[in-house]
This record gives sequence, C-alpha cells and structure tokens, in this order.
Amino acid sequence: MPDAKLSQRLENKWDETQANDMSEPEKLLYRSNLLGSDKRITNYGGGNTSAKVMQKDPLDGNTVEVLWVKGSGGDVGSMKMDGFSSLYMDKLNALRGVYRGVEYEDEMVGLLPHCTFNLNPRAASIDTPLHAYVPRKHVDHMHPDAIIAIAAAKDSKALTQQIFGDTIGWLPWKKPGYELGLWLSDFCEKNPDAKGVVLESHGLFTWADDARDCYELTLEIIQTAMDWFAQQTVGKPAFGGAVHTSLSEDDRRSVAARLMPAIRGMVSGQQHMVGHFTDNDTVLEFVNAKDMVRLAALGTSCPDHFLRTKICPLVVDFDPANPDVDTTLAKLPDAVAQYREGYTAYYERCKREDSPAIRDPNAVVYLIPGVGMITFAKDKATARISGEFYVNAINVMRGADAVSEYQGLPEQEAFDIEYWLLEEAKLQRMPKPKSLAGRVALVTGGAGGIGSATAERYLREGACVVLADIDDAALSETAANLSSRYSADVVRVVNMDVTDECAVDRAFDKAANEFGGIDILVSNAGIASSAPVEETSLDMWNMNMNILSTGYFLVSRAAFKMMKVQKMGGAVVFVASKNGLAASPNASAYCTAKASEIHLARCLALEGAPEGIRVNVVNPDAVLKGSKIWSGDWLEERASTYGKDKQGLEDHYRERSMLKRSVLPEDIAEAAYFFASDLSAKSTGNIVNVDAGNVQAFTR
Repeated sequence: MPDAKLSQRLENKWDETQANDMSEPEKLLYRSNLLGSDKRITNYGGGNTSAKVMQKDPLDGNTVEVLWVKGSGGDVGSMKMDGFSSLYMDKLNALRGVYRGVEYEDEMVGLLPHCTFNLNPRAASIDTPLHAYVPRKHVDHMHPDAIIAIAAAKDSKALTQQIFGDTIGWLPWKKPGYELGLWLSDFCEKNPDAKGVVLESHGLFTWADDARDCYELTLEIIQTAMDWFAQQTVGKPAFGGAVHTSLSEDDRRSVAARLMPAIRGMVSGQQHMVGHFTDNDTVLEFVNAKDMVRLAALGTSCPDHFLRTKICPLVVDFDPANPDVDTTLAKLPDAVAQYREGYTAYYERCKREDSPAIRDPNAVVYLIPGVGMITFAKDKATARISGEFYVNAINVMRGADAVSEYQGLPEQEAFDIEYWLLEEAKLQRMPKPKSLAGRVALVTGGAGGIGSATAERYLREGACVVLADIDDAALSETAANLSSRYSADVVRVVNMDVTDECAVDRAFDKAANEFGGIDILVSNAGIASSAPVEETSLDMWNMNMNILSTGYFLVSRAAFKMMKVQKMGGAVVFVASKNGLAASPNASAYCTAKASEIHLARCLALEGAPEGIRVNVVNPDAVLKGSKIWSGDWLEERASTYGKDKQGLEDHYRERSMLKRSVLPEDIAEAAYFFASDLSAKSTGNIVNVDAGNVQAFTR
C-alpha cells in the first residue's frame, strides 16, 4: 500500500488578508514558515527560500536589487527575519567574473560576505548562488519526500519527464555550491518556460515572480508527485512485503529499554550520547520488510538526509518471532565493532589529502526488526531530528523502489559531503559543549522546590532531565515551566512512587526509551513527620522508612543496574538532611530514616567506585521555599516544637544558623550540580552540608 502521507492533500495555507500589508521580505518569511510547517514539503533545517527585492542602498540612497535568502543554518518552518542573509545582486553577479572553475568553487563562499547588504550579520549559505542566478524574483528549494523519491530513482530523468513534462526540468547530481548555481543559471537560460527543476539525489527548485505564486507552484508540483506515487503504488507491497511481525507497543518499548543503554555505552566513547526511539507505522513497515537490509545498506540520497544519518544504519540482529534480548545484547558488541571497522575502511578508501580527521565511527541509526528505530547523537534534539531524517529516507526508498530502483549517493560523493571542508569549518565554529551536555538525569521529588531547582540547574548545563514524582498536577506544571525555557526535547515526566518496585523499574525504562539511559540520579523524594516517640505510630515510622530509606534503596538499585549496563560510570546524589547527622526533638522517625539514607550512600559509594559510579550526599536544613514537606503538618509541628508561629519559623532557622542566612532550593541545587558534574570527578562517599552552618551537623 502507498504511504498514507503520499495520498493526503497538501493544504494551501496562504491568507491574502494577512499577507497583503507585508513587505516583500516579510512575505518571504511568511512563505518560508508556511512551507516549513509541513514535513511532507521539507524536512527540519532542509531547503531554503529567497526573494529579490528592490531597496534603498543605505550607503548612497540609490535603489538596488537585494537578494534575501535563508542564511546558513536554521529552519524555514521556525526561522525569523534575522534568519535571512541579504546581499547585493550586482555584487553576486560580479562574482562570475572572479570564479576560477570547479576546482576552486569552495573559495567562492569566502567572497559572499563581500556582497552583504546593510551589514547583515547572518552568514550566507552555500546555496546562495543557486537562488541568485535563477532569473525570477522568488525561488523555493525544498526537500519533499515525493520529489526526492523521483530524484533518487535509477531512471530519475525519465520519471521527471513522465510526471511533469517540460514544466519541470532535471539536472544530474552535483554537490551544492557555486558550480551548481551556474548549472541552474544555464538551465534557466535554455529553458525559459520551465517553472522549476529536479536535482538528482537532492531536491526541488521552483520559481515565480510573485511570492504567493511561488508558494502555490511549490505546493502544486509536490502534490502532483504525491498523487502520481499514490496511483503507481496501489496494491504494491512496500519494500518487498513484510517478513516480520511487530511486537506489541509495550513489548517494543521494553526491548528498546534494554537495548538503548547498552548501545549508548558502546557509542559514547568520545562524548556522552543521547538516544531517541521511534516506532511509528512508517518505521515498523520498513524494519519488518523483506528488502530492508538491502535498502539500508545503500544509504540515503539527499545530502541533508545523509549528513544527519551517516553512510548507512546498523541493522540489529533481532528476531521478533523469537524475542531473545539476551542473545541480541551478547551479539551487539561485535556488531558495533564491525560497523566501526566498516566506517573506518570507508574513510580510508575515500579520504583526500586535505580531508579532516576521521570523526566518530559509530552508527547514528539502529534498525530493529519488529521493534523500531533507535538514533543516537550528541543531544536529544539532534537524535530526534536524525530519526526524522531517516523516516524521510524511508519514504524516499519506498517511492523510488516501487516505481524504479532506489539508489543512494555514490560512496565518494557521500564522503566528499560528509568531510567537506566547509562542513568541517561549520563544525569547528560550534560552541563548546556545556558541562553536562549529553548527560541524562533522573530527579525524584522532581516537582518540589529542591527537585525542580536541581532539574533547572542541570538543564542550564545541557543535561536532559526526567522528573519523577507522585503529584501529576505539580509534575505537569513544573515540566511546562522548564520546557518553555529549555525546550520540550530535554524534559520528561513520570509518575513514580519510590516505594513501589515495579513503578521504579517502569520509570527507569521510560528514561531509557526517552533518552537512552541514565548518568545522574538525584534521590530527593521526601516526606517529614514530627511527634514525640510515644506518639509515633508504627504507620508513621514505616512511612518514613519506606520513603526515605527503602525508596532511596530502590531507585539507587535501578540506577546502578542501568549504569553498569552502560559502563560509563555515573553520579548518584542523595538529598538527605542535617537531621541525618544531628538529632532533633520529636522527629525520631524522620531523623532515623535520614541517617539510614546517609549510611546507604556510604555503602553504595563502596560498591560503585570500581564501576566509576560516584555516590555523594547533600544535607540541607530548613529549606522552606517551595518545599512540599513544609506545606503540610510538618510546618505546624516544627513550629510547635520550637514554640514559634508559622511566620516566625524561618526567622528561627536563619538565626540559629552560624551564618545567619536562609537556605534556598537553588543552594541545594548548586551542591547537587557539583556532585553530578566533573568538578567532583574524584569525590565519592562525601557529604556537603548546605545548612548555613550547624555545629551539631559537622561531619567530623
């Protein structure tokens, strides 16, 4: 059956009443955002748009033609006006006179800044000449799956002619750059009535002299290709038909939760990697298909796909009819090693004298029959986007192989893009990774004051965070707040009762499914109770011990299991209490449970050290702000114990401290960050008191 997406109509979202009062650059942004809002039109970060606009030169006041074109990086669907470069057209045309030939085309990128209009700081992209030299006011360059399926077919040129006639032309594969811009210019000169061109193994160019006309033409051409594929593929089994049956959704996620930490450990030698799991219908159809292995080995075609998914994926040896995960795990190290060897051989075959050094030789994409697809990258957004790009590649392979024969980029061409010196320069300009980049933290009590402050501290340093709590409403509010500031990619929530063994295991499975594993555990879930010992019920005693001692044991045990599978070490941070070291009146259950936490941490530090798992303790005291344990009876009980009213209790705690300062959640978060980061790489079994000074709690 054809992909359902290929038979759905593209929606014309142009609103003339909205666009009517816009300037031409504003219409360009409007058009770009509309096109980028539908992933059938172009993938994230893929393609670009442009408009040639008459504007006043700020230098001499004369009216000049200016090319507005999407700049280097960014995404047409979400970009703003500052995402466009602006360049003098007369200077871009003058570049033709200094071009020394295809062997020197990369040096033309260095000349583009000399064409900048109005001191625009946005760097021009490698595709700028392709837009500049099309003699139309508006140009769209998109990467629709349906068009790339044509572009990646063995008889791409004939299919283009069959589907579009003379309306859309065709150009053979050429790496993006200045030379391709000249090819496109030459095509337009020889074919003045053409409305666009298909670039082999690349994508689609369309053009018009009006912004709306260009947008609607782009939709029309893509829709024509989608309709044609829908007709051609009716009744045809995709990818040679299914040879595997998918496991149930729960079983798929269970298998992925076991595989992802193991793979993550194997591929994180150069830096911590973050995972993403995809098991949508498109992926499952592909991984279960007869021709999957053959097609996967061919790699992707479109340069944007290839740069984000590597030369080819790794197909995991797993039989969903006999789902033996232990056997698969046993075979994985050899499979990963063989992939590295194959990638290294590819590099050695294709490298040139000036090629950059070999990069990470591990696969990005992992295909698992009956289960789905796993992708790993340096951060969550990149891992997710890599998966999206491979879904694009799957759609391309489906279409091309159904009507012709799919072909990936030739190996040398693929290498020359992957190790392009211009791409290398872009990589070198990337900012230095933050201190917790690629790390994954699970924070219990994550919706409370200390938990949410700690999560935010980690997010600020580049970590991904799973917030675990039993309060769904507070979890939702905390996650919405953090996601709005640090992106929804890096924040997840899970309802977890730390005293429920099964709930703890499910939470860690979710962390594995969402991010690939765990590097940091912050054990912070808490309660508090206060009563004289003769009034302390067994239920009160057991509740304290279950949550503050047994709960800390259960989450630590789960963390140790996952960290040992990853073989990457890790950090466990217990948020205990001053009361674990210094007894308080009328709080025997709470103080005893907190003392148990501290001693458990010492025991775990001994066990974890050989595996590089560090276990340390932060002891707060009197953190009233945002703390959930102070919102119930504990506040009233402690106030009563010290003969204070509720308002006077914080003053009491501050004044009894040696430093006479209040302790805030952010103060605890700072200590929790220290113990999670490499700043404390040589510290384990330690306690840091964050209590503004209490002599009774001195550890020695």
